[in-house]
Amino acid sequence: METAAAGDPPPGAAAAMAAAPGVEAAPAAAAPRRLLALLGAKLCTWHILKTIVLGQMLSLFICGTAVTSQYLAEQYQVNTPMFQSFINYSLLLLVYTTMLAFRTGSDSLWQILKQRWWKYIFLGLADVEANYMIVKAYQYTTLTSVQLLDCFGIPVLMALSWFILRARYRLIHFLAVAVCLLGVGTMVGADILAGRQESEGSDVVIGDVLVLLGASLYAISNVSEEYIVKNLSRVEFLGMVGLFGTVISGLQLAIVEHKEIMRIQWNWKVALLFTVFALCMFGLYSFMPVVIKVTSATSVNLGILTADLYSLFFGLFLFFCKFSGLYILSFVIIMVGFILYCSTPTRTAEPTALPQAGSTGLDNAGLKLEENDSEAPVVTRGETVVVSSD
Repeated sequence: METAAAGDPPPGAAAAMAAAPGVEAAPAAAAPRRLLALLGAKLCTWHILKTIVLGQMLSLFICGTAVTSQYLAEQYQVNTPMFQSFINYSLLLLVYTTMLAFRTGSDSLWQILKQRWWKYIFLGLADVEANYMIVKAYQYTTLTSVQLLDCFGIPVLMALSWFILRARYRLIHFLAVAVCLLGVGTMVGADILAGRQESEGSDVVIGDVLVLLGASLYAISNVSEEYIVKNLSRVEFLGMVGLFGTVISGLQLAIVEHKEIMRIQWNWKVALLFTVFALCMFGLYSFMPVVIKVTSATSVNLGILTADLYSLFFGLFLFFCKFSGLYILSFVIIMVGFILYCSTPTRTAEPTALPQAGSTGLDNAGLKLEENDSEAPVVTRGETVVVSSD
């Protein structure tokens, strides 16, 4: 029988050492599974699923307005963005302003106008001009410029939310926004490769400035909408926007678009396209406050970045647009960024308590001494009650 050489481990120890790598490999293999389970538990929640569905419903409404507007422009040479907006604001006026008119008390139409009329004038002006500037920009600049510069509204919206709504973001929110913007860049690259840049525009500088102004006004309108919906009411926001939006867009319509309206060759198809546009726009305005109340204005704006992609998919059949696989990739990238943003809620900073105006310094110290002299504690049933000697 052979004896173990000096320095060799015993047979039992050798067997244990042989089994050790397998023991260490098991936890190492389980680590990725645990990570995936944690990610699944964080991302696959009812809140995120509901946010995705609601956001894509808004994108489909926007897609409907874009497709009908493009069809009117290409097939019937109708370019009346202010008239189309006027129809939407008139519907909001008929539905939501009428609801406010039948209210009584502090939230009635008269009380709202008496207290906050001037604020809603500025809000209505911002909303009307944002819609008009973005549509008008297409006449001067390229589709690429509009798609890229329109994203300028997202950082403006985040900055306004930081200062006005006191929203506080984490690192993952900034990363999510960067991912969404990367998806927009991919979509623009797909447009260029697919040859959707048919013209360079008549005056690119004017068009780019209009897009930046329109995106900024959209951000102002969305932040105001979030504040009103979460602190006042959805009906008040829609009723006031409908009231002042109708007045402002009606005046602007009479000035800048009356000739275009007179040139429209009306038939049932044109009327149907105007109707579909109005219903999609009305649905967008009516439904967006509901989504903003559940999430936030920034989250909604990230979710509706996919609207251009839905419009493209419809354009494949209606306008025979060229398709590129990059469109699918851009959709996936935008959705990943959107889900990342929704996975971690933002927090709201508490307002700093300001000291009350009044006596300070030695006056307060003197008052405190007088209170201590004039008050004596009395114990009753285990509680301390302060009874004044006066």
